[in-house]
Amino acid sequence: MPQVVLVHPQIPPNTGNIARTCAATGTELHLVGPLGFEISDRYLKRAGLDYWPYVKLHYHESIEAFQNVHQQRGGRCLGFSVRGNFNYIGFEFHSDDWLLFGSETAGLPANVLSDCDSTLYIPMYEPGVRSLNLSVSVAISLFESRRQLGYLQ
Repeated sequence: MPQVVLVHPQIPPNTGNIARTCAATGTELHLVGPLGFEISDRYLKRAGLDYWPYVKLHYHESIEAFQNVHQQRGGRCLGFSVRGNFNYIGFEFHSDDWLLFGSETAGLPANVLSDCDSTLYIPMYEPGVRSLNLSVSVAISLFESRRQLGYLQ
């Protein structure tokens, strides 16, 4: 099953909402530090409501620590960016994919994007809108990957 990876998230309610989505879908959530908040942050906890016991949460202190885990477990790293090369809707997802998302303010760092197997984007109609909310982007991408893989039956 695809996994969600947040690299340097900054806004606790976004991460809490993503954690709730991951709990509801049984998806592993990987947080890559440094984070813009403490894991015990009350806004993070509130956004995740009482679903934290259902979140398969992994914390990696650095991108290098995450990359070590990824190498051990295998699968493709798919970086999501407004400058991605492939529209996510036409991309063929695999069950062992890692869906990587960057911080709300900076996106994925260039070195992380360059290490990804593919980079994807979510198309937007209005060119004046820079990006979607991080939690919305994760939900859109995760549910499309799950739809393609038959997990929504």
